[in-house]
Amino acid sequence: MYFASNTRPDIPFAVNLLSRYSSTPTRRHWKGVKDVVHYLRGTIDVGLFYPQESSSNLIGFADAGYLSDPHKGRYQTGYIFSYNSTAISWCSTKQTLAATSSNHAEILALHEAIQECQWL
Repeated sequence: MYFASNTRPDIPFAVNLLSRYSSTPTRRHWKGVKDVVHYLRGTIDVGLFYPQESSSNLIGFADAGYLSDPHKGRYQTGYIFSYNSTAISWCSTKQTLAATSSNHAEILALHEAIQECQWL
């Protein structure tokens, strides 16, 4: 799953969600893992294509779901960067900080995306 989530930008959210229960999985979680593997098998021919273009275009998007976990006050955040319309960097994770509002959650997500953009 680790390799797949680092080479397929369409599954990190599901993998991150399922990994929270890896120490004490239930049948429902195992079914989720099987569903992800089944999805990967069905989309084995899907890949990333990096076209050669004369212009360079780096675009990034960031988002956060405020109170994704209302019991702990944490939120789910993610970002994706594309270069010439092809994904080159992405992340979907649950934050360790508790946001006080949806605006605060969005700003924290944007901060993480900016750090990644500086690295790129």
